[in-house]
Formats: sequence, structure tokens, C-alpha cells
Amino acid sequence: MTPLLRPPADGLRLVLVRHGQTPSNVAGLLDTLPPGPGLTEQGRRQAADLADRLGTEKVLSVHASRALRAQETARPTADRHGLDVRILDGTHEIFVGELEGRGDLEARELFDEVYDGWHHGADRSMPGGETGNQALARFFASAQPVLDEVTTGSVVLVSHGAMVRLVASRLAPEVGPRRTSAAYLPNTGIIVLEADSASPTGWRCARWDDLPD
Repeated sequence: MTPLLRPPADGLRLVLVRHGQTPSNVAGLLDTLPPGPGLTEQGRRQAADLADRLGTEKVLSVHASRALRAQETARPTADRHGLDVRILDGTHEIFVGELEGRGDLEARELFDEVYDGWHHGADRSMPGGETGNQALARFFASAQPVLDEVTTGSVVLVSHGAMVRLVASRLAPEVGPRRTSAAYLPNTGIIVLEADSASPTGWRCARWDDLPD
């Protein structure tokens, strides 16, 4: 079992964000290799709206994966709070290996089959890609030093849809594996995890844009 992300004291909010729209999203392609494409015009509007949405958060730091789309999404929020965008190298999207660049039904069904298994205890690899535990291990290793720096407030991390859903499924057990596997996250959708010493993982899910409050 991959070690969990250790939370700081109660009061910290980890705001996980999916990047804004890209040309690959529009075309329905599996696109996981950084740096990848930047945002579309719609994606840039989504990033600006995200900055408005997070304008009242007590944001301590803003981070992004090494994918260009994540960095472009994070920048308006960082600017709003007078912060730099800090790159977290291990928080990029799950590598899909031989499925890279494909958008056909066979590739999509295989991705969904493998990904769903990760939420239910299996750890099969994407064909020529990585396993869920490998993806979680590099994400947690990259994010842990950031959490070790802070106490209360919000840390914003712009990453990728499949990756942040997998992270949240491991850290928010109250949501349940069936729901975390199926809970689609829209472009610039957010999952908010709050440090909670009463939770067995140290975290609880405060918001998931696809789930009711």
C-alpha cells in the first residue's frame, strides 16, 4: 500500500484543481506526457474564473504540475494572491503508455477498466504505462514537502483529472471507491480536502465539484 500524504494540523485545506480546457480535451484524446498543449481560449476563461472563485480563500501557496496546461491554469490564481506558481514535478497526469494520443472507443474503455480497478484495490498497469500505486507514490512524494511547510490556510495544486481523483480516493475514504472512480471532474473543477485528525487518513473531503455538498 502506498503511504498516505501526511497532513499538517487541522485547519489546512488542500485544493486540488483539474486544469482548464485544452485542444486534446476538445478532441477527446488521452494526453498525459508533459509539457503537452496549452489552454484553449475557453480554458483561459476557465482559469480566470477559477481565480475569481478562489479569491476569498486564504491561499498560502499555488502549485502546478510540469504540464503547460496546469501552469497556465494556476497563474491567474497565483497573480490574484500575489504569489508565484511553484512547479511540483511529480504531480503530472497518470502515464497511459501505449494509449497516449488515442481517443478511440477501445482505448477509452481500456483506460476506464484499468482506472476503475485502481479504486477497488487492483494495481494493474496501463499498457506500457504506470500503475495507480506508482502514480500515487510520485504525487505524494512531490506534495509532502509543501504540506510540511504550512499549518492553516489553503494550498492550491493544479494537476489533472484522473490524477486528482485517484489522490482524493486514497485520502477521502468516506466518499467510497465506486463514487471516486465515477465522479467526473470538469475542467477547473476542484476537490477540497481538509486536514482532520478524526479521519483514519487524516483528511476528509469538504467539496468535490461532481458531488452534492
